[in-house]
Amino acid sequence: MNLLVKNVIITDPQSQFNKQECDVRVVDGQIKNIGKLTAQEGETIFDASGACLTPGFFDLNCVAGDPGFETKEDLETLTAAAKAGGFTGLALLPQANPVVQSKSQVEYIINKTRNNLVDVLPVGAISQNREAKEIAELFDMQQAGAVAFSDGDRALQDDGFMSRALQYAKGLDALLMVYPENKSIAGKSQINESKNSVLLGMKGLPALAEEMHIARDIFLATYNETKIHISNISTAGAVALIRKAKKDDIQVSCDVTAHHLVFTEELLADFDSNYKVKPPLRGKADVKALIAGLKDGTIDAITSQHRPEEIEFKNVEFEIAHYGIIALQTVLPLLLKAGLDVGMIAEKLAINPRKLLNLNIPVIEEGTKANFTVFNPNEKWLYNSSSNFSKSANSPLLGTELIGKVILVYNNNQYKES
Repeated sequence: MNLLVKNVIITDPQSQFNKQECDVRVVDGQIKNIGKLTAQEGETIFDASGACLTPGFFDLNCVAGDPGFETKEDLETLTAAAKAGGFTGLALLPQANPVVQSKSQVEYIINKTRNNLVDVLPVGAISQNREAKEIAELFDMQQAGAVAFSDGDRALQDDGFMSRALQYAKGLDALLMVYPENKSIAGKSQINESKNSVLLGMKGLPALAEEMHIARDIFLATYNETKIHISNISTAGAVALIRKAKKDDIQVSCDVTAHHLVFTEELLADFDSNYKVKPPLRGKADVKALIAGLKDGTIDAITSQHRPEEIEFKNVEFEIAHYGIIALQTVLPLLLKAGLDVGMIAEKLAINPRKLLNLNIPVIEEGTKANFTVFNPNEKWLYNSSSNFSKSANSPLLGTELIGKVILVYNNNQYKES
């Protein structure tokens, strides 16, 4: 399959062509030539004037419904939404039914998504049934192809269990990706604890619940001399804790969701359950600190935190609504709205996520495997039921015009135009 992408600005800090407007020729899944090129007979020409070409986006934190909750999202619709959002790779969390906690379940996901344009890489559960009582079959899952381990949105509350899990993972050189929440402090809170939660008359989740858990995990990683990844941080205090830990040479990494860089707790005034996420939307000072953490390298990666839900779990009273939004198609517009430049988007959304998982990192150079995303940062598009490729519709952005459109993705000798 031969393709010539014309007049595109290469955005890859690893590449000698970074920030240059070039043509990119792809032949049989490899980047053959980069420069000012003349079209050859039989190749497809794609004019990308005004667009940027980066290594293919990779998401560290997404959920499908397969197996068990296919009414929310199956692997086919998940990868369709991923392609539309510019993602050529996904790390799929284990919170399915049954929980992905064995060799056969890891193999099921790998086999079902084989030969897809999007690389779907399973993340196995840390504990059996995500109950934090018994360690799951980490070695067997790793041998079968699990790229990391996580209990998804369930924080590991038992300190001793967490320490043992870190020791076990260290022996496998495996990465644990953990959600930070001290449940005894969080309780049954719904939104961020602030003046806003008092005005809305709802129990607030203090930043302390997140920050205490992060502090504990940093202490345990230090004690066990092993690495740890904190998923979905959301507070200024969390950024400060991780910044200090990195300065102290502790093996800690972290990520933030795209929506926590834009949305704030003020959006909850109308009790729109599509804004109900976990961790909750925080204040403007937290958003400012998160963006600063991205810029100074404290925060390693950006994720979608894609969480599909059926309408009956969202179109209800806020207090009983499920957490989460569908997000794979809206990450890029949100990052541009947050003011991130395209170079940082490439670093935090394509390069660093793969680096954290020790995966091959695509490089836009001649002779390398073609794995890239082309997007126009200025193109407007309508996100609605026609352009939504997810099986679910739980997004506050549906029905709105967004700026920043993915127009082409290429991976595994396949491409998809939008």
